[in-house]
Amino acid sequence: MQVYKAFFKIILKNRMQISIYLIVFIVLAVAFTASYTSPVSTDFTESKINIALINEDEDSVFLDGFIAYLTVNANLVNLPDDPQSLQDALFFQEVDYILRIPDGFSQDFLAGQTVSLEKTAAPNSTSATFMDLRINQYLNTAQTYLNYGNVVSQYELVSSLQNDFSNSSSVTLNSHTDESDSAEKMAYYYNFMAYSLFAILILGVCAVMLVFNDSDIKKRNFASPLKTLNYNSQLVLGSLSFAVLAWLLMVALSFIINSDFMFSEKGLLLILNSFVFTMSALSISFFISNLVKSRSAMSAVANVFALGTSFISGVFVEQVYLGDTVLSIASFTPTYWYVKANNAITSASSLSGSTLTDILTWIALVLGFGIAILGVTLVLLKNRKVEAR
Repeated sequence: MQVYKAFFKIILKNRMQISIYLIVFIVLAVAFTASYTSPVSTDFTESKINIALINEDEDSVFLDGFIAYLTVNANLVNLPDDPQSLQDALFFQEVDYILRIPDGFSQDFLAGQTVSLEKTAAPNSTSATFMDLRINQYLNTAQTYLNYGNVVSQYELVSSLQNDFSNSSSVTLNSHTDESDSAEKMAYYYNFMAYSLFAILILGVCAVMLVFNDSDIKKRNFASPLKTLNYNSQLVLGSLSFAVLAWLLMVALSFIINSDFMFSEKGLLLILNSFVFTMSALSISFFISNLVKSRSAMSAVANVFALGTSFISGVFVEQVYLGDTVLSIASFTPTYWYVKANNAITSASSLSGSTLTDILTWIALVLGFGIAILGVTLVLLKNRKVEAR
């Protein structure tokens, strides 16, 4: 196992450069998951605005019902009928709306005549718009009763209106549960894993292959009694061992952060998806290692490829916030499908049916990328051997 041992000796010599990405991942992943807070869900309560009501009309049953309706839907503020006082109250936001009921309003309305209420509010005020809707709703409903309801008295009209507007609907807001919070935290963790894992594998595999692809070392190895199949098998075994070791370290940390979730069905699917992505990233790293010719190029490719694919695939910025063009380009990378599967796993209410089928399809696509790139690499190596001969 000389080649296998040499593989890890080279890895150890490059441990500082590789460990930087591992340390950055651990620090940021732990910080993100620890500081993550789910969106706060508050109970729904209907707010009331402050209005000043100036009544110039004569008392009537209909008017009393209308004022009672306003009292339910707004806070009535007593202010003197003085223009300066009213304007000051509106300016200092003591009231949001000033309503003046003119003399003869009730009599004209009940007689079916066109009536108007004088209102004063701040320009473009949403509170004023809300109050306008409330008032129009009451008066339009009352007008409908007068035209088609066969009401014979103001008491019947007000009673019918009170019954209509006393009906209410319950509002229920679904809040985040502890399980959904844990799922979102682990989605951040496993999505961010793509960047660090990719960079670590590219740096590690490239560092080893730069040594083994050196022309002098390659000639010496071919002249040795070690068979080519055995030589290549040890290289493959070393690459797999290095990739699995890096993957296990990151997965083990996820169990430390939230072991309960990781032992669930969703957690196991995240582990499966990350393992398939690791194999795909290893395949791409092996392909890149056969193109890189220097250590400086190795570091540049690791940063550009790992960071670039992460940015366009949803690792740092969620996919819902990325443009269609960016996502179309990202769909040609395994990172995009890896992140897409992670988000689907953690956000799904239940892992069954079409949801599970989609997730497994996306995981299969990640594996397909790895197999395709590996095939291209093997063809490249075969052509190089033919040219060397």
